[in-house]
Amino acid sequence: MPEISRFYGIIIAMFFEDHNPPHFHARYSSDQAVIKIDDFTVLYRVPFEMKQTIQITY
Repeated sequence: MPEISRFYGIIIAMFFEDHNPPHFHARYSSDQAVIKIDDFTVLYRVPFEMKQTIQITY
């Protein structure tokens, strides 16, 4: 999985030509989430305790 960013132990990655809707994968330790790009809706989540103060903005 191509890694886009890494910060505070959180790894942000995306697959080329992955399924719709456009999204990215966030991993933290053994936890993971799939997040929609356009509105940051969490599509899929495995116990993901990301710090609430961290916001992803591009």
